[in-house]
Amino acid sequence: MHLSKKAEYALRASINLGIAAEMGRGTVSGAELAEANRLPLKFIERILQELREAGIVETTRGKFGGYSLARPAEQIGVGELIRLVDGRLAPICCASESAYQPCTCPDEAHCGLRMLMIDVRNAIANILDRYSIAHVVEVTLRKMRRDGIVPPFAPEGTLSTPGETTKRKADPADGFLAGLSQLASFTPDSNGLEHI
Repeated sequence: MHLSKKAEYALRASINLGIAAEMGRGTVSGAELAEANRLPLKFIERILQELREAGIVETTRGKFGGYSLARPAEQIGVGELIRLVDGRLAPICCASESAYQPCTCPDEAHCGLRMLMIDVRNAIANILDRYSIAHVVEVTLRKMRRDGIVPPFAPEGTLSTPGETTKRKADPADGFLAGLSQLASFTPDSNGLEHI
């Protein structure tokens, strides 16, 4: 699987809309989302239009208008969003459940490469389909608060302590699943989300 830039930005925009909702913001302008993601406004607006057509995002017109999630964040799956924008999760078409296409292999049923790629697809799907935008928002906000970082779209006057801003290689300890496991205890809320 290769996550396209478009899918990456769709996920980042959706996560930021989830963060904005947690910060008490009803809507966020396209310009604010573009700035938060350091993206060209026209590109982010095109992506938001596609997400609106798919029922992920909604728009509100007027002076205080902008974008917001059309459904609760816990009802928007990460895998769903990626499939919406990129299509399949499988690394090759013949291993896809949602976008299957035959390959050039003369015996697909006994192809070792296809069998391996089906397992890769299953592993990816098992993670991406297990979590919602709400899960990602929750882990993101906890880590930001732990590190003293003011979340995007936080109310004016919110203070923070400087956090680490240097770029570094991806560390497995910084992963989403590691963030989940570092939490002391989980208790499900009425929506089935786990909270400390």
